[in-house]
Amino acid sequence: MAFEELIYEVDDGVGVITLNRPEARNALTYRLYMELEDAVRACDARVLVITGAGTAFCSGDDVKQILGGTQGPSPEAIERGRKTGGLTPAADALLHTDIPVIAAVNGPAVGWGMELALMADIRVASEKAKFGELFVVRGLCCDAAGLGRLAQIVGRERAAELLFTGEVIDATAARDIGLVSRVVPADRLMDTAFDVARKIAANPPLAVKALKAGLRRTLDPDWRDVGRWASGQIRTLRNTEDSKESVRAFLEKRQPKFVGQ
Repeated sequence: MAFEELIYEVDDGVGVITLNRPEARNALTYRLYMELEDAVRACDARVLVITGAGTAFCSGDDVKQILGGTQGPSPEAIERGRKTGGLTPAADALLHTDIPVIAAVNGPAVGWGMELALMADIRVASEKAKFGELFVVRGLCCDAAGLGRLAQIVGRERAAELLFTGEVIDATAARDIGLVSRVVPADRLMDTAFDVARKIAANPPLAVKALKAGLRRTLDPDWRDVGRWASGQIRTLRNTEDSKESVRAFLEKRQPKFVGQ
């Protein structure tokens, strides 16, 4: 399977997805969303590691293309969304896979980039990592993972603070609240992620898959139902004046002025 905006490799039973738009801090385009979904669904490795090329993990949606409306989704992207009931198809793939997922967070993971990290089972962070649910400052609601996973990981109160303020926290703060399992020097990130991945890959694969399925069965909501609700909120909020003002202010490099409309 050929990809244009990500790299997919397999090394000794460990699949590695690298978001590969370093010039845009690995911001997600419609194409990259589809390629991420395809890579996850096609993965038959025992463990999957996700990371970003360059200095960022993922800076969220490409503001010009997706939020700025310079390009709409293709008919294929729209059809994929219908098949998952409104849940972002890449999220659907990640949230329903029985393959353990490790996020090797090499730099900023904000907006949907933080959602991507939340969908992993284990998060290993470089000391240069940062995390932020920036949706509120764009006048939007977060995606399903921010609603369904963040509170599980850090508790409801800390989740509410991150979601309602849009604050960006560094790797040390993320470790302190339990958002990541460990923080390592930047040059040790992939080695550390691979150490964890190989320990998992060395175990009986059917047992590992059963354990992951069991965690999902006991802890997770109906992801498609949550995704349907979230996508409806996002569609509504994108048409508000505050959301449009946030995009304008971002592109014009100024502070936004919100009016509650």
